[in-house]
Amino acid sequence: MLKLHINNLVRGATFFQHAGISIVFVFMPIIASGVTESIFEIGLLVASFSFAQILSEIYFGRHSDRKGTRLKFIRIGFIGCAITFGAHYFADDLGLFFLVRVAAGITSGIMIPAMIAYTYEANADKRRAAAVISFHALGWLAGIAAAGLANDLRLIFLISAASFVVGLAFTARLPNPKQEKEMRPGTTKNIISKNRFLFLSLLLRHIGATAVWTVLPIMIVERLGGQLYHISIVYVANTLTAFVVMNLMASKINLKDVTKFKIGIGCTAFVFVGLAIITDWYMAMPFMALVGATWAFLFIGGNFHLMENNPHSTSTGIFSSTLSIATVIGPIVAGTIAFVFEYVAVMYFAIAVIVCAFAISLKIKQQD
Repeated sequence: MLKLHINNLVRGATFFQHAGISIVFVFMPIIASGVTESIFEIGLLVASFSFAQILSEIYFGRHSDRKGTRLKFIRIGFIGCAITFGAHYFADDLGLFFLVRVAAGITSGIMIPAMIAYTYEANADKRRAAAVISFHALGWLAGIAAAGLANDLRLIFLISAASFVVGLAFTARLPNPKQEKEMRPGTTKNIISKNRFLFLSLLLRHIGATAVWTVLPIMIVERLGGQLYHISIVYVANTLTAFVVMNLMASKINLKDVTKFKIGIGCTAFVFVGLAIITDWYMAMPFMALVGATWAFLFIGGNFHLMENNPHSTSTGIFSSTLSIATVIGPIVAGTIAFVFEYVAVMYFAIAVIVCAFAISLKIKQQD
């Protein structure tokens, strides 16, 4: 009963954590287009958030293992995000937007590795942790839906800040267990070296994906006849599928973690083949549902494989920072390609790099 109670609190905190992030993240290309007409500058603005997350996740993920505690970093992250995401409301030019996006990236990076590690450690049956972590996908769904319902690009910043305040409230009743402190020098370097094929394939996959996510909202509005709420509908198909598949992993899907990861990497290519040929906004929905499923496979498979064999918060911090590195590179690449060619060329780029990522993932061994 105690574990069930803890898991419910973590579900609530995870839900509001990712609702607060997603409500701003998905619409950032549209928001950025309000302060600059340059698609290249839009790419830089989208990338600035993840650039700040890179060092934040690596540093605070490792620091969480060194301190042997998770909850302090989770709570600090919630407080910081409530402030920095709320501050977006007052940013009315490109320079201020860059500043608040960097601050938001730092504060969100404080708690992401610690939250995943806390969830994993709270469950003796590690498969059950997948059902709890699935609420990050449900949070993304709620954030995207709330943004579409609000239909106000400034109001969403206040909703985002409120989400982090509510998430913080869920952590107030969480126990603060002490883990064994991980003090060995060179741990981060050793984890990266031992799991280099996993991190490299993840990096390439996510570069392709984030390149597409940078132009897709704009493409839906400008080329496919969609409205702001249509973007929400399309992305809800993604997050709802991810939530369902992650829950299935807790009881029905019994594949090895490495196998899940490889499936998630390889099948993503089919998503962008589909998005390259659609002619109306609603046609994106089945392909976004597919990417939700592939995300569930690679996120759970990759993180659980790492935590099974490495210090938990450090390894998940590297996993998250790898995603952040890709989210820096992807938007810049997308902005450049779209500027020189056209939006659909970004889809072709994504297909090519994800095929390369899958080939690299085949080198990952279960015992890594």
